Amino acid sequence: MTISKRFSPDYCSHFKTNKAALNLIICFFFMFVTTVNLFAANHTASPDVEKIIKHIDQLYRSKTSHADMEMHIVTPHYERTLKMLIWTKGTDKTFIRITAPKKEQGVATLRIGNEMWNYLPKVNKTMKISPSMMMGSWMGSDFTNDDLVKESSMLDDYTYQLITPEDASADLLYVQLIPKEDSAIVWGKIIAAVQAKDYMPVWQHFYDEKGKLMRVLNFKEIKKFGRKTVPSVMEMIPQNKEGHKTVVRWLTATFDTNVDDKIFTRRNLQKRR
Repeated sequence: MTISKRFSPDYCSHFKTNKAALNLIICFFFMFVTTVNLFAANHTASPDVEKIIKHIDQLYRSKTSHADMEMHIVTPHYERTLKMLIWTKGTDKTFIRITAPKKEQGVATLRIGNEMWNYLPKVNKTMKISPSMMMGSWMGSDFTNDDLVKESSMLDDYTYQLITPEDASADLLYVQLIPKEDSAIVWGKIIAAVQAKDYMPVWQHFYDEKGKLMRVLNFKEIKKFGRKTVPSVMEMIPQNKEGHKTVVRWLTATFDTNVDDKIFTRRNLQKRR
């Protein structure tokens, strides 16, 4: 029943007795309370889009994190698996070191704020990554430098709104993200799908400036690491490279524990272990 029908004059007429004035006051008080409750319920039911974005942004970051991971790279011509360790602190410090295979062992990546470096042990050289290279491939995978070290932030670098696609699922929420004009981001937009019950990410679709779907990121195998529950597998599938995909798997992870600041130094880049 709509509010307009429920609260029509006819609705209150059956309350009229010899004490009409008092009954009308009671009737309209009931109308007021019910209306407030209805609007409050509708407000509560509306999902908080900013809360969704914060949840996605902070899912793998926390105050600190340390993880043992595998990255499996698939192309039509070869497959290879990298094993690596990753440390993060806040949203502005990330350190990654490859531990296997032997060919790439010791390769390391460091980001502090807006600056990023790669260390190549074979030539004993540290290379600074320019902002224009942040969207370049990391170690030949389908993930970009920015994907791995998380320089960009959905909360800070995008505008966002809830949308309802034509093929929307009832148990998912969908957010459209548009890069802000002053952000150095190549995507025209991102559509992110999350579980309605807990905002856990399900997939993200990345589009170019012409609206063409360029890559799909799937989140799989939700697991609990300590007190934190996250998808333990991220599968990146480029849409313009047939037969290519990269799968990142979290093997172990700890969150919000002490992480030494010495990890996030250029000196630490050149250590082999």
